[in-house]
Amino acid sequence: MCRNIKTLANFEPPATDDEIRASALQFVRKLSGTTKPSRANEAAFNRAVEEVTEAARRLIASLTTAAAPRNREEEARKARERARVRYA
Repeated sequence: MCRNIKTLANFEPPATDDEIRASALQFVRKLSGTTKPSRANEAAFNRAVEEVTEAARRLIASLTTAAAPRNREEEARKARERARVRYA
């Protein structure tokens, strides 16, 4: 899976619409193999981004868990530490 697609479920505060759309865009880019579609494919690409965004929004809203919500700053700190160890 694309490393740029971030986990959005079970965070406090919840994922924003912009974060959900950004993940959907990364997913469609990965599937299509392009970051910017040609004019001939632009409508299909944009439609796919909107459809994936809606599906992701519905999914995130419908998930339930008994786990405590994760803290964004703490998760970001952990990711930076993993990157530091990995690329050091």
